[in-house]
Formats: sequence, structure tokens, C-alpha cells
Amino acid sequence: QVQLVESGGGFVQPGGSLVLSCVFSGNVYSIDIMGWSRQAPGKQRELVAENFGGGSSTYAESVKGRFTITRDNTKNTVYLRMNNLRPEDTAVYYCTVVITPERFGARRRYWGQGTQVTVSS
Repeated sequence: QVQLVESGGGFVQPGGSLVLSCVFSGNVYSIDIMGWSRQAPGKQRELVAENFGGGSSTYAESVKGRFTITRDNTKNTVYLRMNNLRPEDTAVYYCTVVITPERFGARRRYWGQGTQVTVSS
């Protein structure tokens, strides 16, 4: 059974920083992609950053240069360091993974429960 446990959300003033963490647990063949999405009130969920392993990552234009995604494969954990936070970064942040459940199996995407990030003065 796949489980994603997020932590690190909270309240921060504009210009501040937060680090989100997400720990994956489950018996799978491989964890192919680890990343973060967010959903602000009244808006669609958007992809913030994804790490494909091997040092390759992608970011939404709105967070480039401010957010950094890293991954620790020994701990099955993905982190999102968020610097210079803005009020428009306020959202529920969801951890997301794409896994291959067994060899030659079809990839599947899973989502965490989400953690609230609020940026306000």
C-alpha cells in the first residue's frame, strides 16, 4: 500500500522561507518521479516542481529561481525548499509520485493529503 506523508507547511511572512518534506512508503518496483503540486482557493491544481531522478528537475515558471526540489532516494523522501515566498504562493501543497508497481507494470500516480502554506503579512 502506497502512502505519502507530508510535513513542513505553515504560516510565513512575504519574503520568508519554508521547507516541505514528503516521505514515500510502499513496496514498489521503482519510484520514477517525485514532485509537488499546489492548489489555491478557487484555482486549479498546478504542478510546482518534479524530480525525475538523476538530477533532472522541472519547475513552474512562477517558482523558478525561488523554489528548489531535492530528493533523497535512501530515505524515499522529496523536499521542496521555498524561498522568497509571496502571497500568491498561498495554497495547499500536495506531494505527488509516479511509481512502477512491479516490473513491466504500468506507471501510477499517487497524491498526498496536502499541507497548507500561507504567506501573509
